[in-house]
Amino acid sequence: MSTIDIGISDEHRSAITDGLSRLLADTYTLYLTTHNFHWNVTGPMFNTLHLMFETQYTELALAVDLIAERIRALGHPAPGTYSAYAKLTTIKEPQGVPAATDMIRQLVAGQEAVVRTARSIFPAADAAHDEPTADLLTQRMQVHEKNAWMLRSMLEG
Repeated sequence: MSTIDIGISDEHRSAITDGLSRLLADTYTLYLTTHNFHWNVTGPMFNTLHLMFETQYTELALAVDLIAERIRALGHPAPGTYSAYAKLTTIKEPQGVPAATDMIRQLVAGQEAVVRTARSIFPAADAAHDEPTADLLTQRMQVHEKNAWMLRSMLEG
């Protein structure tokens, strides 16, 4: 492999990609959970949730690509297996097929977990003056905070 000279040390690139690998695992796990719930949701909120989950899993599918490509741009391999994600993720997989309101609760927890993981990477990105990673993290946090809010709003009342 050729030397990478983008103004970020090997040590900093390694620390950042470790964090981004966790973010990728959380994002992919949330993608799988959201897609699963899209297929299996039932009840009076079926149409609303089916469409909402589709919008969210489609956005997550695009996000995993952006995160993985950032890891590659920093010169590290992106994790891409279920076993790697299982080791790296902070999100618990659902058991069985939960009721619609439990799906919403689990997705709120997943969205918030992704935000926490993204937020935890900022110190490494800041220390390296890695603005592209910081920008990616900010964008991801905005999406997940909004999704969590919208999902939480469905549980009120």
